[in-house]
Amino acid sequence: MKLTEISNDINEWFSGSGPLADVVISSRIRLARNLAGHKFLGRCTNAEKTEILKKLKDVLLSLELGDEVFYISIDKAPDLDRHFLVERHLISRHHAFGKGPRGAVIARRESFTAMINEEDHLRLQILKSGMCLSECAEQINHIDDMIEKKIDYAFHPRYGYLTACPTNLGTGIRVSVMLHLPALKMTGQIEKFLNTAKDMTLAVRGLFGEGTEAAGDFYQLSNQATLGVAEKDIVSQFEKAIIPEIVEYEYAARKHLLDKEIDVLDDKISRATALLKNAHLISSQEALFLLSHLRLGINMRERMGATTPAIENLFALNKQSTEAGKTQRLSIATINRLFMLTLPAHLQLNHGGPLDASQRDALRAKIIRDALSG
Repeated sequence: MKLTEISNDINEWFSGSGPLADVVISSRIRLARNLAGHKFLGRCTNAEKTEILKKLKDVLLSLELGDEVFYISIDKAPDLDRHFLVERHLISRHHAFGKGPRGAVIARRESFTAMINEEDHLRLQILKSGMCLSECAEQINHIDDMIEKKIDYAFHPRYGYLTACPTNLGTGIRVSVMLHLPALKMTGQIEKFLNTAKDMTLAVRGLFGEGTEAAGDFYQLSNQATLGVAEKDIVSQFEKAIIPEIVEYEYAARKHLLDKEIDVLDDKISRATALLKNAHLISSQEALFLLSHLRLGINMRERMGATTPAIENLFALNKQSTEAGKTQRLSIATINRLFMLTLPAHLQLNHGGPLDASQRDALRAKIIRDALSG
């Protein structure tokens, strides 16, 4: 399968649907596993990595997953394809640009990925839109059980699943939620959120995971403790306590903007609308930043009934588009689509080949202008 078959639209987990989707972009659960009788990858030769790759690839492709799957040989894939898979959150940056034989099995609807020979022999992940951690946990446990019927995992009765990094030892689970927190950022409360997460031994990362900044006001929040804690307890804590509390903080910040700082809110949305509708060159970082403010305006209108001048002007684009006979309505899905399709690798893959930075900036600006024009 060619990646261009999925590159021209958003995937299911970024669709803007699901519980609390105005703040919770997506839910993800990842499991780290290693094969019994094999060294960790850091001690393996390329021949041993090839053996592990073949064994896991054959097992994964034999499973009944309820969706068409395809395999990509990551070490042989072009750089552009690897960058695309990272942008799509289907593989990690470490997996994309590591060394040695490695591959990925991906479901066509992109809710499931298996990374082979990443840091561990196997990394399984399930991604869903909105707050759906329980559903993610149920699905990934089912897949994990199917795999374990066909191979033996490295497991210790006392320490649990054995992993290359001690932070994954035990359950091997990493629960992660991507949040959109523009109001906390605008009201100067984001540092409080970051400090609270640190106190709770939670990891906070940017849009593309470890080592990345929170572009577009997106933050990934995940657990760090995996040893001595049951998987269901980690999921439950996130789903019933941690995330709902953060969502309420963001809602409160949005209400504060409406009640106390409406000029600040309107200025952000108005500037974003004007720039995105008229710019002829726009960088990826700037696009994420400005689209974040449009997403906030749409969310506040749809959830809170906000009717500020800037928000009304934003929604006037819908009316203009309808009158012009366009079918694309300005919505969260529209903005999410622009977030994704204007990322560098997406632009180039859909264009048909490499573009330099200025060409990407020009094409990105045109795509956004076309989407927002009346």
